[in-house]
Amino acid sequence: LLCVGLDSDISKLPDCFEKSIEGLLEFNKSIIAATCDFASAYKINFAFYEQYGSDGFDAIKQTFEMIPGDTFTIADAKRGDIGNTSAAYSRSVFNFFQADSITVNPYMGFDSIEPFIESNKLVFLLALTSNSGSNDFQRLVCNGKPLYQHVIEKTTARYDAGNIGFVVGATHPAELAAIRSIAPSNCLLIPGVGAQGGDIDAILAANADALALINVSRAIIYPQTAIADKAHYSAAVCLLAQEYAIKMKTE
Repeated sequence: LLCVGLDSDISKLPDCFEKSIEGLLEFNKSIIAATCDFASAYKINFAFYEQYGSDGFDAIKQTFEMIPGDTFTIADAKRGDIGNTSAAYSRSVFNFFQADSITVNPYMGFDSIEPFIESNKLVFLLALTSNSGSNDFQRLVCNGKPLYQHVIEKTTARYDAGNIGFVVGATHPAELAAIRSIAPSNCLLIPGVGAQGGDIDAILAANADALALINVSRAIIYPQTAIADKAHYSAAVCLLAQEYAIKMKTE
């Protein structure tokens, strides 16, 4: 179930890596090598790379190419716009970057989702996210139901479960259990474990062995110990990935 989030940021690189694009790429290569035996997926958060301009886009491409070919990849790009713009975003993520899936903001409606669905790849729609601000809009009650529930119900009725997944924060285990009754066959991307405080046991119970990827980013890639050299850093990351994988293990 473990998905490792590559939220790599030059300003947060440990001292044993050069604080540059080259150092970021070396860092990513080290993280992937240290975790690939335990991770079923990697999620690349585009924003952490796009902030560096064209060099950052090159780093996204090179990082995708570092990931083993049999490991699932997620472009955490949170795209979503009018149809022709979404079509361009879809070509970027699936044709150029060769990602297996993408996160999409569904709140502009079906015409903004459709171009991603047509790619025949997996599209994770934002449903109930892990941040505290999710209360501001996603939980607003419309026609007797929270807005996020309308999103899930309408899209599961319209699209095949093999093409649509949902982003549901690990900080909402009670709601996750309810979402599973609405979308029992869809893959859930569950961020928020680790730095944001999501509880793995509660998430596993709520998910009830259904298809899911539980994302851990900072809690794996940035060990909370002072490490002087790259070999020891890689070993610490490997141990953390193994620990999380064991915690997520289901029968």
